[in-house]
Amino acid sequence: MKIECIDTFVLRVPLGARRFYSSQAAFPERTSMLVRVTSTDGVVGWGEGGQYGPAEPVKACIDEVLAPQVLAMPEAMPAVVAETLYARTRDFGQKGTYVEAISAIDIALWDLLGRTLGAPVSTLLGGRFRERVKAYGTSGYYTDPEFRADRDLPGLAEAVIGHVADGFDMLKMKIGLLPIAQDAARIRTVREAVGDDVVLLADANHAYNAATAIRVGRVLDEHGFACFEEPVVPEDRAGYSRVRSAVDVPISGGEAEFTRYGFRDFIEQARVDIVQPDLCVCGGFTETQRIATLASTHGARTVPHVWGSAVALAAALQMCSVLPLSPYTLRPIPLQNEPVIEFDRTPNPLRDELLVEPFRLRDGHLDVPTGAGLGIEIDLDQLERYRTA
Repeated sequence: MKIECIDTFVLRVPLGARRFYSSQAAFPERTSMLVRVTSTDGVVGWGEGGQYGPAEPVKACIDEVLAPQVLAMPEAMPAVVAETLYARTRDFGQKGTYVEAISAIDIALWDLLGRTLGAPVSTLLGGRFRERVKAYGTSGYYTDPEFRADRDLPGLAEAVIGHVADGFDMLKMKIGLLPIAQDAARIRTVREAVGDDVVLLADANHAYNAATAIRVGRVLDEHGFACFEEPVVPEDRAGYSRVRSAVDVPISGGEAEFTRYGFRDFIEQARVDIVQPDLCVCGGFTETQRIATLASTHGARTVPHVWGSAVALAAALQMCSVLPLSPYTLRPIPLQNEPVIEFDRTPNPLRDELLVEPFRLRDGHLDVPTGAGLGIEIDLDQLERYRTA
């Protein structure tokens, strides 16, 4: 499988009045970076990276450093390429931009390999345990630019009720931007709005120190939340352990971690209940397989994080389909021992308009594409519409 050319695409969609906020930042736009690899046989594969910060550094990394190396290889098999590129950039890579760039290339090469062989990526990874994945709707972002909880609560309740009406019985909300008492009111509002039958998760985007996170975790315990994501900053492994020891709500994290080496330390030192590698960040399919295996040996569940375009979602669905139950039970229970998939409810044209056949929620689930490779077809007109570089 010899590579003929590698193209990169920076995508950007301004959101205007639809902007929203997490504990860390405003989101005035949706951005991502796609990579297209084309073999000498004319087969194309797509990958994605560059989701968390500016996409341009990831593009430059591929264009100027990694792509020439891949093009020089007599054969470009995904795992070999990923390991080789990581080894050659270890002295100045290891985390961040270079690993995101390797992730994009790795996903594209797995897609290309699947299309070349006429098989889904999930088949190449060993086969599926499931044909569809339970979806949770990420909502409950902050929308009031003045961050006044009293103005935020009615809209928050209306939003989550609407998501339940759309077919979600599992939702994730954002916390961490406001004082604890005000975020506690938001937590209570969401629970009261959707009732006890909806599974709720909370994501702080590492807004707290351990002491504050424990106080918030007890509020989540009181309202029956099923997961507390990124309670403290990724570097604070002792803080993760302290929070997990003090509250009953399961603790998750890892979207800001990279490669099996970073996750080895994160899992062993933090002792989280759920690890959340993002395929477009942590090293692609090649590395996520290793991370999931490592997590299982420590009794942790793997639930891939998803943020980017339709390419990222397709990759995560393929990955979720091959993850075994952890631990095994005769009857799978989503999140408790079966992987679930994030389906963000904020505006995302890069996901919803980029494919010839967009993803659709069906009975609270997303179907895993059955076609070759990632199983998706990019709408090239839409790609050019949102391309800025």
